[in-house]
Amino acid sequence: MFEVLVFVYENYWRGDACPAPEQLGRKLSAQGFDADEIREALHWLDGLSHATQGIQLVRHADETTATVGIRSRSDEVIPQSPHSIRVYSNAEQEHIGAECLGFISFLESSGVLPTGMREIVIERAMATSGEPLTIDELKIIVLMVHWSTGVEPDALVLDELCDDASERVAH
Repeated sequence: MFEVLVFVYENYWRGDACPAPEQLGRKLSAQGFDADEIREALHWLDGLSHATQGIQLVRHADETTATVGIRSRSDEVIPQSPHSIRVYSNAEQEHIGAECLGFISFLESSGVLPTGMREIVIERAMATSGEPLTIDELKIIVLMVHWSTGVEPDALVLDELCDDASERVAH
């Protein structure tokens, strides 16, 4: 499934540029992807689309920072309290794994993954098969959440998410 998601990300730079599921399925099939992988990826992308519908990017007055919030019923964006913490359930800890949860924490503390997007990343990670999730699979999920919301990550963050750390050479 993750190979299909990478193909979609690379060929449709923004979520709104992606064709309808039926047409996308035909294109993926023409590219030689397995029918089961296509079906699983389309189901996962549908869940991503539903999860990101209530997301709104809010720019602060200084234009240097942005937050992502979830719209409430009153159409107000509800930010997370700066004093709150995220407690992961046992199922989340087992499925996502310690390395990936550490990476999520790193992205969140770096300001790359606002709380609203973090919750979507966790929800979409839990919607995958296989345990525990690998760091490369998590990076694809983070990229796809950014892709779906239209929030472009910083160039250095994008490099970190797309780079294969195993090929790095220490200086």
